[in-house]
Amino acid sequence: MKTQTSTLFTEIQQTLSSLPTVSEERKQVLQPLISYIQEKLDNKGLINLNFICTHNSRRSHLSQVWAQTMTFYYQIPNVNAYSGGTEATEMNEIVVSTLVDNGFQIQQLSDGTNPIYAVKYADNASPIIGFSKKYDNGFNPSSAFCAIMTCSQADEGCPFIAGADKRVPVTYEDPKLHDGTPLEKEKYLERSLQIAAEMHYVFSSVKA
Repeated sequence: MKTQTSTLFTEIQQTLSSLPTVSEERKQVLQPLISYIQEKLDNKGLINLNFICTHNSRRSHLSQVWAQTMTFYYQIPNVNAYSGGTEATEMNEIVVSTLVDNGFQIQQLSDGTNPIYAVKYADNASPIIGFSKKYDNGFNPSSAFCAIMTCSQADEGCPFIAGADKRVPVTYEDPKLHDGTPLEKEKYLERSLQIAAEMHYVFSSVKA
């Protein structure tokens, strides 16, 4: 375990204290991502991670936020986490409320059908800018990035991601399946904690 020299919000630290265990099967799924990050670190390169899902609404945002948070927590340099979709919709409001429940501080910066959010995980860290966009939107890197496919539909529907120097499928079950049901809040929280645990494992496994 690395020594943390920076401080996340207390509520996020409390969330990290109760993360689920990452299975051996999932560790194998995550290994190509770990290897990509480690190779870039060893070569002192910039590490751009673009988490891609169909609508850039749920899983890709959770992955982006938790990945960037873990780079701060483990002090892994030169990592920028992005997200995108095969189409743009909106950052889902239940994802926003789930992240707040996990301890993040979120400000809505714009209104409309696709609001922009600032997601903070520590007082002295730049916020993550969250809004729905296509994976090749100008806000995201156009080359030399790892495309992490967070849903099977996007993974199957986009066999080629222009500009990516590596493509890694790390797919998750869609919490949207439980929208409008009594299990809605529980399933969004479950997915967020799973992603948090896996990003925690990824960045605790690399050597800075």
